[in-house]
Amino acid sequence: MGNSLSCCLSRNACPKLGRRRGSAEPDCESEVYKAAAGNAVAVAPAAATVEPAELDFAGGEGHHLQHISDREMPEDLALEPNPSDHPRASTIFLSKSQTDVREKRKSNHLNHVSPGQLTKKYNSCSTIFLDDSIVSLPNFRTTLKRMTLAIYYHIKNRDADRSLDIFDERLHPLTREKIPEEYFEHDPEHEFIYRFVHTVFSAALLTADCAIVTLIYLERLLIYAEIDICPTNWKRIVLGAILLASKLWDDDAVRNVDYSQILKDVTVEDMNEMERHFLELLQFNIDVPVSVYAKYYFDLRSLAHDNNLNVLFTPLTKQRAQNLEAVSRLCDDKYKDVCRAAMRRSFSADHFIGIRSSNTILS
Repeated sequence: MGNSLSCCLSRNACPKLGRRRGSAEPDCESEVYKAAAGNAVAVAPAAATVEPAELDFAGGEGHHLQHISDREMPEDLALEPNPSDHPRASTIFLSKSQTDVREKRKSNHLNHVSPGQLTKKYNSCSTIFLDDSIVSLPNFRTTLKRMTLAIYYHIKNRDADRSLDIFDERLHPLTREKIPEEYFEHDPEHEFIYRFVHTVFSAALLTADCAIVTLIYLERLLIYAEIDICPTNWKRIVLGAILLASKLWDDDAVRNVDYSQILKDVTVEDMNEMERHFLELLQFNIDVPVSVYAKYYFDLRSLAHDNNLNVLFTPLTKQRAQNLEAVSRLCDDKYKDVCRAAMRRSFSADHFIGIRSSNTILS
């Protein structure tokens, strides 16, 4: 306080950046510290004669801090997070669909295409419009429509035609009938993909939430194995993802021999080999966090909205609200049992999240 001057500099902290090569160092003690002892204002030695080109950083190597822009980013941070593992990473199918969505909007704007009668219904204070799909129990038909539309965009906007022999339908056909080569030169339409998936799901009695897990496994395979889904492999990739998803998600899992009965010309040995390769390519990572599942569910809803997929919205009545509450309670109880069983095996963060009871999101 007053005329006294406190200084926190130490003997080893003397600045040496203003030193000429071959010249003597400025004496910090004789100029700075003597000024402090004599109740005078301490002034650093003038360095007006020092040019930037003559600065010597070799002597202060131990005190030189590397600029943050010169540091290498850790490998795990430099890579983009995998959307099938990370809840905040954007899904691949939604980003691949945006190109077509923007082109459609641009074409409608340039051609002055009228949107026609508004079909979307908006909520009000007195009326709430909902479909019969919730996170814990999605609608079967609409979910399959959205999931197969995501696969369609994966095929249409693929980066290349990278594939593996185990998924090549020309090497491992799903039918005994000879397929012409022209079949593999054209991208399948959305309706064709939907009919194939719907046939398998209906015959195997699979649920709609299993379709979301199937899409998660599919995108995880494309990233882990660094391949593309294309006309020559899309059926076997989808079939392998369905096979794993049904075994993980359903209590009464469909066995490989059952799929060989659904697809008459496919042998059990072929299904076993494809399942083994699929697991190896996934590095046996078949865990699906709840947050990732919810992200895919809502991104599929966004995909349907961008592509004007027809969804029936009806007013929420008292009876429908009670039914949705009962379904939500039933799903919560079932999920708690799954979490208790999972907690006995491991204590991962996702299972801790699942223990907390959360209300079903109505959207």
